[in-house]
Amino acid sequence: MARRIRIFDTTLRDGEQSPGCSMNLHDKLAVAEQLEKLGVDIIEAGFAISSPGDFQAVQAIARTVKNCTVASLARSLEKDIDCAWNAVKDAANPRIHLFLATSPIHMEYKLRKTPDEVYEQAVKMVKYARNLCGDIEFSCEDASRSDPAFLYRILEGVIAAGASTVNIPDTVGYAVPDEFSQMIKGIKNNVPNIDKAVISVHCHNDLGLAVANSLAAAMAGADQIECTLNGIGERAGNAALEEIVMNMYTRQEFYQMTTGINTNQIYPASRRLIQATGVKCQPNKAVVGENAFAHESGIHQHGVLANRATYEVMTPESVGVPHNKMVLGKHSGRHAFEERLFYLGYHVDEEKLNALFEEFKVLADKKKTVSDKDIEALVTGTRGIIPETYTLDRFVINSGSSITSTSAVRLISKDGIALEKVAIGDGPIDASFNAIDKIVRMDTTLEDFTLSTVDGGTDAQGEAYVRISRDGRSYNGMGVSTDIVEAGVKAYISAINAMIYETTNHNS
Repeated sequence: MARRIRIFDTTLRDGEQSPGCSMNLHDKLAVAEQLEKLGVDIIEAGFAISSPGDFQAVQAIARTVKNCTVASLARSLEKDIDCAWNAVKDAANPRIHLFLATSPIHMEYKLRKTPDEVYEQAVKMVKYARNLCGDIEFSCEDASRSDPAFLYRILEGVIAAGASTVNIPDTVGYAVPDEFSQMIKGIKNNVPNIDKAVISVHCHNDLGLAVANSLAAAMAGADQIECTLNGIGERAGNAALEEIVMNMYTRQEFYQMTTGINTNQIYPASRRLIQATGVKCQPNKAVVGENAFAHESGIHQHGVLANRATYEVMTPESVGVPHNKMVLGKHSGRHAFEERLFYLGYHVDEEKLNALFEEFKVLADKKKTVSDKDIEALVTGTRGIIPETYTLDRFVINSGSSITSTSAVRLISKDGIALEKVAIGDGPIDASFNAIDKIVRMDTTLEDFTLSTVDGGTDAQGEAYVRISRDGRSYNGMGVSTDIVEAGVKAYISAINAMIYETTNHNS
């Protein structure tokens, strides 16, 4: 019988620490709800003490999610533990996740503590946390570079103190699969009370081995794997959830392991994260990349047409990649559109459905056919979760190779007032952004702007992502339109609305 592996998702904690991947409260809630739908066992919602915003996000997720354990990270300090508990205590299944470094280099240079002092602190803090919460996880930071004998000692101590899960991180991505596998076997053979705790692993991808190390550890006896959607995370990232799960799913006869993941929600989850962060994964990314199921070589195309198994070891449908079965256009009805949304994994209320259908009809008038990706872009582009302080009314561009670009933009404020300004810039998008800056009268820095087509063809929709910053905080925005300038303008306005909303809420 296949052994059940727990999936601990840390997209909202370790993943968000990836440069450019910060998310606001609403985006975190949206990703958390998708992770619940995906079927992960544990959601690490954040590092509660790191900021008021992180505490608020962890608390909101804990109060929203019902079918997953919700965890908060905490240093092995009483103030961190108290903060983490206050953030997760309303969860259906709360967990406090403590960590303390155990490698010689970390203990000497970062903690400035002796091994005995580290042991005493770990045991004491696990006992403290266990008096608050019944589910405690303890991580030996930089375990892969720790002395095995000390690792065995501290694991035995924290388990005796009440830790029900012990995590063995490859914090700097230094391990190799055989070595990491032997480390897990050594723990199982040398920690007397290891049967009283779940062994977890948390691998980073600095040498490109995070997934391989995670799977090797599971084969050696680890029962929980910590990972992130799209493999986002510190430096080179974490082990990618989708790669771990689909390895077990596709090669069941080899791994003899299973998870509780609903695999056809993998692609929607990946897309939801991209929409929340504005950071796309590379086209050749395994499982969820745009080219993961693409075949350009004539030999490959011939083989796939004859039998998909010739060049596809898993089907696009198995991970939720949309597969066109019905062509939608301007003559399509509301029922067909609703059925398509359901097939793509979107469940929206009546009000939003009506709004989406109206946008669909407008788009269908501009395009001959509307693809699944077009519909997905409509859904993710209709944010509806952040109040719109400003909405786009119209814009007029004057641009060319021999003149300075000029843009006149008119926005409607939430009070219904029309505000219009004209500005010049290095191209139509820069000029439009400058005009918007004049209207909102806020000093911001444009950190990132990306534009891509949602689907092929000259009538394809443009999908724009914008990241702006102000006072050390970043805000993301997204816009979709068949006009690429309009997509960029919508994305910029979306980011500004997010900034205004968060700033107002934070200050209040």
